[in-house]
Amino acid sequence: MSAGLRRASRHQEEKDDDVPQWIPGLGQDKPKPRTLGTSFFGYVPDAFVEKTPYLPSEQSADALKKEAAVEPEKAAEQVADALEQEIVPRDSIERNGQRDMDASSDEGVVTEEVIVPRRAGQASAEPWDVLSPVDIEDGSGSAQNRLLIKGGRVVNDDMMQDADVYIEDGIIKQVGTNLHTPGGTRVIEAKGHLVMPGGIDTHTHMQMPFMGTQAIDDFYTGTRAALAGGTTMIMDFALPQRGESLIEAFHRWRTWADAKVCCDYALHVGVTWWSDKVAQEMEELTNEQGVNSFKMFMAYKDTWQLSDEELLESFKRCKELGALAQVHAENGDIIKENSKKLLELGITGPEGHEMSRPEEVEAEATNRACVLANQVHCPLYVVHVMSKSAADVVSSKRKQGHVVFGEPIAASLGTDGTHHYHKCWRHAAGHVMGPPLRPDSTTPKYLMDLLANGDLQTTGTDNCTFSAAQKALGKDDFTKIPNGVNGVEDRMSVVWEKGVVSGKMDPCRFVAVTSTNAAKIFNIYPKKGRVAVGSDADIVVWNPHATRVISAKTHHQAVDFNIFEGMEVHGIAEYVVCHGRVVVEEGEVRAISGMGKYVPTPVFNPHVYGRLEERERANAPCKVERAPYEGPVAQLNGQGMQEGGIIPVQQETFYTRGPTRSGGVNLHDSSFHVSGAQVNDKSPKRPSVKVNNPPGGRSSGSFW
Repeated sequence: MSAGLRRASRHQEEKDDDVPQWIPGLGQDKPKPRTLGTSFFGYVPDAFVEKTPYLPSEQSADALKKEAAVEPEKAAEQVADALEQEIVPRDSIERNGQRDMDASSDEGVVTEEVIVPRRAGQASAEPWDVLSPVDIEDGSGSAQNRLLIKGGRVVNDDMMQDADVYIEDGIIKQVGTNLHTPGGTRVIEAKGHLVMPGGIDTHTHMQMPFMGTQAIDDFYTGTRAALAGGTTMIMDFALPQRGESLIEAFHRWRTWADAKVCCDYALHVGVTWWSDKVAQEMEELTNEQGVNSFKMFMAYKDTWQLSDEELLESFKRCKELGALAQVHAENGDIIKENSKKLLELGITGPEGHEMSRPEEVEAEATNRACVLANQVHCPLYVVHVMSKSAADVVSSKRKQGHVVFGEPIAASLGTDGTHHYHKCWRHAAGHVMGPPLRPDSTTPKYLMDLLANGDLQTTGTDNCTFSAAQKALGKDDFTKIPNGVNGVEDRMSVVWEKGVVSGKMDPCRFVAVTSTNAAKIFNIYPKKGRVAVGSDADIVVWNPHATRVISAKTHHQAVDFNIFEGMEVHGIAEYVVCHGRVVVEEGEVRAISGMGKYVPTPVFNPHVYGRLEERERANAPCKVERAPYEGPVAQLNGQGMQEGGIIPVQQETFYTRGPTRSGGVNLHDSSFHVSGAQVNDKSPKRPSVKVNNPPGGRSSGSFW
């Protein structure tokens, strides 16, 4: 029997939780403390306490460990079965007792395994399909996690200070100088670096089914790339098909994400159709599933687009539930009509995508959404603001007192739509997304200015990646090119380069637009979005002086194209700490699938609704007190008639002599009137009268 199986079949109670469990027996020496390379972690207790459960095909190593304490022989058999079924690679168990690595601290133990990323299609099995060695050797995953980030400058959205940060058990315990830390604490030297909250990407679409295919970056490759760039949390979208249950879509996305995510995530839910059932499910999602934002589409006619009436109902429901309404603001009816015309003209390439959705189409929908939401006092969040016109609408409405937030994305801040007209079809198609990048080359600078001064608030990416082969589904028809670009890995660097390096914003504002504002708007602040005592230890040690060149050849995403190709950026995430663990160290990504958690987002966010409630109260309509009207009131039967019959029409009398004795018209009186009407005429106006035998002789023709 191998050393790994002997450890799984023996048990000994440990009195000190800080000492890693081991099983003596049969001449086996006590195992040495294990770490990964150059200090992957410090001491990591309860590292997997809240880890996502394994898939049904897997068996929890925790269960094996517990059974080993009671029935060692049975546990050994289960491990053997796992090996036989190839649930756990045999060498992953046996090599644990043979690996000899240098310790990073005097008492540290690390029970994680470095997973080398593999691109989709190249691996026979994905890393989340197997148990890691830690789960067999130490089912509890228990070890002490202590980390000290020393000598850096802590940057929050409202202040900067030179301070050290001490982390324990995934939580920030101390921030200051001359901190007292226990032995065995790993130290990261951050002198000359900025210590900032991990980024929060407010808008991603990992492995989303769309336009007949599926996004190539799933929740593993996507979140791993996010960590590489300094983002420690993403907010994805569960989007049901028309007629599909919102609850079912939500759970389907949770199933995809939980086993794969390398960082924390939350979910927005799309309202792609409307009914009483949808309204009920929205309430269940807010009360039981921790969803506080719903996205409505004003584009994608015949699939996800809602009518104005449905938009109004969904906004009212969000207001009732204390949720935040989001909109994809484009006029879907105009887009459909424009696309049809362009195809008839023979314009089938990627440039047709941009031509069919001009700026005013986005601006009109943005304005309409703001007006509708404001009429029912619903806070509004406009996703992926792509144009100057749409940004101006958001800025203007905020100045008018509307509770509306605007989200530019890395693509709209870092590049432009001139690429749609590139001679290479693949290059042009790689930039296709909705709303499109604008060909006005000054748009990125304009949006960055508004982001810097507070007219726009957050930054996302709308990361929804498709390979060149997938984009080629629309090689003969631009309406069939899957919409989506990359950005989750490069967002932080692009915003730093275009915002801070250009002098448009300072590091505090950078933290606000990449992390803190999102945490506040979606009600997870200060758990996320701040370096402070009690906050989650999601931290980026940022090197503001280092540079790199963005390229598809070196990025960590699965997609084979990068819209920022060749851009040199300052600012690199030197170290990234997620849940108190160092997951990026000097450019090397050490992320583990399933390590991230789902983060509930509570409703009735005081940052949003506290302000809204006060404004609604202050601007409530007031009744004018006046004396009641006591004059006569006309009686109508609903058809413009009085109860006694037809309402008499006052006609002008244009004769002065009364009728003859017999009641006829007095012929000595004139019957002429400029209106053309004659006395007793049923037609009040007659432009011409033909007279055959007038008094004085026969005549033919007409008067005037």
